[in-house]
Amino acid sequence: MSGAEAGLGFDAIVALGSNQGDKEARIAEAIQHLEEAGDMRIIARSRNYRTAPWGKLDQDWFVNACVSVATDLSARELLKRCQAIESGMGRVREEHWGPRVIDLDVLVYRDVVSDEAELTLPHPGIMERAFVLVPLADVAPDLMIKGRTVLEWLSRVDHADVLALP
Repeated sequence: MSGAEAGLGFDAIVALGSNQGDKEARIAEAIQHLEEAGDMRIIARSRNYRTAPWGKLDQDWFVNACVSVATDLSARELLKRCQAIESGMGRVREEHWGPRVIDLDVLVYRDVVSDEAELTLPHPGIMERAFVLVPLADVAPDLMIKGRTVLEWLSRVDHADVLALP
């Protein structure tokens, strides 16, 4: 039984980000690619947010968003799909936290907890990154992560520079 069928409403949440080219169009294109194989359905989509760069500060601002999805793909298959979408859209991994055409991160997958090098779930950066928490709060404000809801985690970080785009 999928998480969506079990009453969670979704199976996974994917975060998206871009800071190159037409950023909003890149987010929309990546979301379209998530659904095009027919084995994934978008349940909810956050607004797009303009966010300051994180980690490496001397780069252009980002657009960030989140989607919750229903899927029968495994967590590892979902990760591979996200990486294939990134590659297909021209992402080249040259610099850690550097500029990117598109970035897709699996934030949570059902109630799976994983601490593998390739796939850590829930994503380890969720709790301190406002650029993830704000759009995540649009799609799953009551989702529990490490004993707190998304809204509780959000209340603990400065999110003044995460601005909803029209």
